[in-house]
Amino acid sequence: MTSHRIGAETPSYLRTELSQHGQPPHAAELMAKQLKGENAAVRELLLALSVGFMLPGPLPADLERKIDGGEVESLDALVHKAESSGLLTPDGTVVGPAQHALLTVAPTAKVHALQRELVSVYAANRQPLGDFARELARGGLSDPRVASELEHAANKALEHDPGLACQLYDEALLAGADELSTAARRAQAAAADGDLDTATRIVDTLLVADNPPDVRRGVDVAAAVWAQRDMLARGADVYSWLGASRLGPSAPLAAIALVGSGNRAGAEALFSADAPPASPTLVATTLALTGRGIMETLTADPDQGLPRLIHASDMFNAAGAALPMPETPAALAALVALHSGEPHTAETVCRSAAAAGQGGNAAKPRLFLLQAWSAMMQDKLEDARLAINEATKTNHWPLVPRDEFLCSALEVGLARRNGDVPELIKAWERAREAMLHATVDLYSLLPWGELMIAAARLRESRRVAHYVDEANQLLGRLGDPPLWAVPFHWAAVQAALLSESPADLAPHATALARAANHSHLAAVLATAGKTWVSVLADKFRPADVEMAARSLGRVGMPWEGARLAGHAAAKTEERKDMVRLLSCARDLHPQSSSAGNGSSGSAEPRPVPSSDQGNGMHPDGSGLSEREKEVARLVLEGKTYREIGEAIYISPRTAEHHIARMRRRLGAENRSDLLARLRLALNSDNTPQE
Repeated sequence: MTSHRIGAETPSYLRTELSQHGQPPHAAELMAKQLKGENAAVRELLLALSVGFMLPGPLPADLERKIDGGEVESLDALVHKAESSGLLTPDGTVVGPAQHALLTVAPTAKVHALQRELVSVYAANRQPLGDFARELARGGLSDPRVASELEHAANKALEHDPGLACQLYDEALLAGADELSTAARRAQAAAADGDLDTATRIVDTLLVADNPPDVRRGVDVAAAVWAQRDMLARGADVYSWLGASRLGPSAPLAAIALVGSGNRAGAEALFSADAPPASPTLVATTLALTGRGIMETLTADPDQGLPRLIHASDMFNAAGAALPMPETPAALAALVALHSGEPHTAETVCRSAAAAGQGGNAAKPRLFLLQAWSAMMQDKLEDARLAINEATKTNHWPLVPRDEFLCSALEVGLARRNGDVPELIKAWERAREAMLHATVDLYSLLPWGELMIAAARLRESRRVAHYVDEANQLLGRLGDPPLWAVPFHWAAVQAALLSESPADLAPHATALARAANHSHLAAVLATAGKTWVSVLADKFRPADVEMAARSLGRVGMPWEGARLAGHAAAKTEERKDMVRLLSCARDLHPQSSSAGNGSSGSAEPRPVPSSDQGNGMHPDGSGLSEREKEVARLVLEGKTYREIGEAIYISPRTAEHHIARMRRRLGAENRSDLLARLRLALNSDNTPQE
C-alpha cells in the first residue's frame, strides 16, 4: 500500500483538511460519499487495486469476467474514469484517502476474499509474497499459504537474526500457522534474542504435550534457558528426561550441562565408542569439538581441552549461528583459559567471539563479562570496567541471573583490587542479593572464589559457607579435576589467610600440593601459599618471596604477586631487601593509583608508580608532589606509618620522612594543623584551573 501525497489529484474538498491535519478524522466517510457517486465497476476496480492487484496485470476473476463479457465498460474506460475523478494516479496507485475509505467500508469478508485471490495469483506465477505476506498477516488474513511463507522466512532467519525470526513467527501464527509445530523454533528465537520469559512459556507448553514435535530442539532451548537462569542442573535434568536415545546431535550440549552440574559419569556415557559419527557440517563439528574439549578438561592431563575449545569457538564464529546452548564455545574456552592461568588468551577469545556475534544477542553480555574478568586478572582495571559497561548496554533485556551474578562478583573483585573499602562493601551488598538467585556449578567457580575471598576480607564468611561446601562437593563428584579445582583451592587459601584460620587453610594447601605433580599452575600457587604463610609468620627469605611473586605474575596474577611482594617488603628489616621487594611489586603492578580513589582502611595494598622520577616529585600548585599527595590521602584516612607503607609499597621510615617533609613545607605546627593543611592542599589540587 502506498502513502498519499497531497497534490492536484486530491479532490478539492479534501485538500484543505489534508493540508491542516495530514489525515482528516473523517476522511473515510468523506471519501465514501464521493465513491458512492462512482459506478460499481469503478469502485470494484479501485478496491482490487487497494487490496494489492496492479495495473497492468491480472485482476480479480469476477471483474475480468464482467469486462470480458461486456457487462461493464472496458478496463481502459474504468481507469480513465477513476483518474478523472482524482481517485487513481497515472501510475495506477489509488490515492491514500480513497484506499483507506475503500478498505474501511468494504466488508471484511470481501477484502479477505480478494486477498486470497491475489495470493493465488502470486502462487500461480511462482512469485514469493515477500513483505506483502507480513502485511496480509497483520491485516488479519488467515491463509495457510501466507502462514507457510512467513514460517519459511522465519526458519531462514532463525540462526542468524533471531529478533526478525520472532516477528515472522508471530505473524505466521496470525496467518494460521500451527502453534505446537512451531513452538520449539519460536522458543529458540525468543531465547536467542534474550527474552527468557517468552521462551520459557513457549517451551513449557511444548514439553507437556503428547509426542511434542521437534522435541530435541525444545530441550536444547530449555537447557539453555535454565543455564542463563543460573540453574544449570535443571538443564541437565531436561536432557536426562529426553534420554540418550533421542539426543542425537545434541549429545555435546547435554555433556556441557552434565559436566557443569557434576555428573561426570553421565557425560562420559554420551561419548561411548559406538556413538554415531557427527555430521560433517560446520555447526555439528563445532558441537562435537566442544563436547570433547570439555571432557578433556576433566582429565589429569587437560592440556588438549583448551585448543579444542578454541578451535570450536573459531568455527562457531565462522558459522554465525545463534543456537541454544548451556555455554557457548567461546565462554567455555575463556573459562578454561582463566583456570589455566592464561587470562590474555581468554580475553582474546572473548573479544573475537563478541565481534563475530557468536551466540547472538543473548550471548554477548557473558562474553563481555568474561573479557572483563580476564582484564581484571591481568590488572587492567580500566579495561575491565569498560567491558562491564559493554555487557550492561549491549542488549535491550536486563542481565540474566547467571550474568548478573558474574557481574556482581566482578564489581567485588575490582573494588578489592582498588583497595576501596566503601566501594567493596557496596559491591558486596549487591553480590549478596545476586547470590540468592544463583547456584553453584563448574562454570561459576571463579566468581564464587572471588566472593569467598571478599567475605573473608569483610568477616562475612558465613554468608558463603554453604556455597563453598557445595563447590567442594561438586569438584569431588567430578574427581577433583586439577584444571577446575586449583583456582578454587587458591581462592580458599587466600580466604583462610585473611581469616587467619590455619584449619581452613590446611586442606586447600594440601590439595594444591597434591595437584602440583600434574599442574604447573598448582605448583606456582602451592609455592605462593607457602610463601604467604612464611611472610605472615615473619620467617621468610626475600629471594623466595620475589620468586613466588614473579611466578604469580607469569601465570596471569600480577596483582596477587605485587601484593605478596609489597606485604613482605613492609616486614623486612634489611633496606636492600625492602628495595628489592618493592621493585618487584612495582614491576608486577606498574599502574599508579596516585590520583586517589577514595579508599579507606584496606589490608590489601594499592599500587604506586615504578619510580619517583618523572611522576610529579616537584611540588605543584598544591605544594605537594604526586607521591606526597598519595601519602597525604592515607594520613587523612588515619593510617599509621606501617599501614601507609603496606598500602603504597614504601617502607614505614620512608612514609615518616614524607610526612615530616610535608609538615615543614606547609608550615604545620602540630598534627591537627597538618591534617587541616593537607585537606586544603588536596582540595586546592582538585579545584579546576582557569
